[in-house]
Amino acid sequence: MRVFITGAAGFIGTATTKELIANGHEVLGLARSDANAEALERLGAEVHRGSLEDLDSLRRGAKETDGTIHLAFIHDFSKFAENGQIDKRAIDAMGEVLAGSNKPFIVTSGTLLVAPGRLATEQDPVRPGLPRMSEAAGLAFAARGVRAMAVRLPQVHGGAGRCGLVNYLLNSAREKGVSAYIGDGGNRWSGAHRLDVARLYRLALEKGLAGTSYHAVADEGVTARDIAEIVGRHLKLPVTSIAPEKASQHFGTMAMFAGMDGAASSALTQQWLGWKPTQIGLIADISRPDYFKV
Repeated sequence: MRVFITGAAGFIGTATTKELIANGHEVLGLARSDANAEALERLGAEVHRGSLEDLDSLRRGAKETDGTIHLAFIHDFSKFAENGQIDKRAIDAMGEVLAGSNKPFIVTSGTLLVAPGRLATEQDPVRPGLPRMSEAAGLAFAARGVRAMAVRLPQVHGGAGRCGLVNYLLNSAREKGVSAYIGDGGNRWSGAHRLDVARLYRLALEKGLAGTSYHAVADEGVTARDIAEIVGRHLKLPVTSIAPEKASQHFGTMAMFAGMDGAASSALTQQWLGWKPTQIGLIADISRPDYFKV
């Protein structure tokens, strides 16, 4: 299968591109810069120049291939709502040219906001009103003859210095001089290694069902306090609790995520696709002394 991937040169995209090529697929990767194009060429992918805001480039990429994986997103949480709109327009552009084709179209969302306060499952519907609308926008095309699916991501690790929102906590600790968590730090985030995540994208592409959301989750829930303690050890900083009413002052735009309880299960995903995570867990991975030394 020839597959169009947005974000193909990114942290998860690189692993997904490698996974697809290693399993006999061809990759057409979206590149917005010369550096991205060179990285994709080194991976053995074909380069497609464009960006999330160049809708014609997205339409061409989706139309000319056998399937599409949408990984790209602008991760600037100070403009979360604006970036969510850019993402929705990109999804709509690609979905429109795929209508009636029955081609696979995988969009990306997250597990953290699915069912705060309890263990989220694949059958939980996406919450309305969220700034990132990728899942609702993508799955809408399942009713228009597209094998549209969503992969919900946890905190993805597996590359030195990179681990989803943990990096924002790390940067906050460097800036503030303390590694902090909110309240008792018992709120949970789920996690997965990017190689396991990449394999899930491939399996969904090959045999996933239209209208389905899949969870790329290996660790169902790691507490914020455990993460803060690891960050504190890495940076040799004290670890402290922040009162909930002072969270915004300390974490800024990250406050909405820092105190959220977002554990998630992948039991159904594993059953449906035969996917089983095999890589090192989040805590063990980011605990390695050299993980954040980049």
